Amino acid sequence: MERRLFLHAGLLELQLMPSIGGSIVRFDHVLGKRRQPLLRAGNGTISDVLDASCFPLVPFVNRIRGGTFTCDERIVTLSINSPGDPSPMHGQGWRASWEVVEENGDRATLSYLHPAGEWPWAYEATQRLALDKNGFSLELSCRNLSPERMPCGLGFHPYYPCTTETVLDTVVESAWTIDAAVLPVENVPATGRYDLRAPPICGQALDNGFDGWGGSALITWPGEQASLRLSSPDAGRFQVYSPPEGGVFVAEPVQNANAALNAPQVDWPALGLTLLAQGQCRALRARFDVLTDDPDA
Repeated sequence: MERRLFLHAGLLELQLMPSIGGSIVRFDHVLGKRRQPLLRAGNGTISDVLDASCFPLVPFVNRIRGGTFTCDERIVTLSINSPGDPSPMHGQGWRASWEVVEENGDRATLSYLHPAGEWPWAYEATQRLALDKNGFSLELSCRNLSPERMPCGLGFHPYYPCTTETVLDTVVESAWTIDAAVLPVENVPATGRYDLRAPPICGQALDNGFDGWGGSALITWPGEQASLRLSSPDAGRFQVYSPPEGGVFVAEPVQNANAALNAPQVDWPALGLTLLAQGQCRALRARFDVLTDDPDA
């Protein structure tokens, strides 16, 4: 059985599975006999990171059209890394085993060292998680270890449980429409079905990137004991996946736009990508705050 790390603080419990993509597999609010999953609960033995609750996206977010892009006149081609999707996505960290650097009751540090290969840059990624009675803080960093400049954009990929009453409330400026391959087509105003100011979020058939994110999102489950506020000072973009069958949705704080690596290199900064020189590091911080009506809960 894969090793799990268990973090506790107040009424909150966080479970990690480092060997499966450095992932979180549970985040629960426990009051007496009531256990409310605040992220999708990964029960039993998880063998694939896509069954987890949250995983890191490093060193890029979302898809690469055709798996090929050019950086500083070097052509890079990546293999497909998600069954059924023709576009390689999310970098390498989510498909790798992470090393436990620190484990101390309410905090943990995980590390992943990527040697140069198909992705032709070596880099080191680090996750730092700290749980307290009000929620948890999460930081992902990536340091380029290669002499050549490396493109970098980071993200987190949390899944949330949902019913027809679940509400996501956040502010975004625009949305990217998508084609049949879930690749961006056009940037449009965030109106109608793309307006994320307190819509029911479950079963909405969304799989879109959003620009101009306000940096905070509130998720509420009417009738439950707790709600969740997601915030990030380092992510200007938001990615939402809400499959039509419902039951779960994804709302991600991310730094780069979908298929940003396919754009001309001159456009990368506007699309959220940074070129890291050797030894340079980029970081993404996020906070998951648990909100209840009862100050003791």
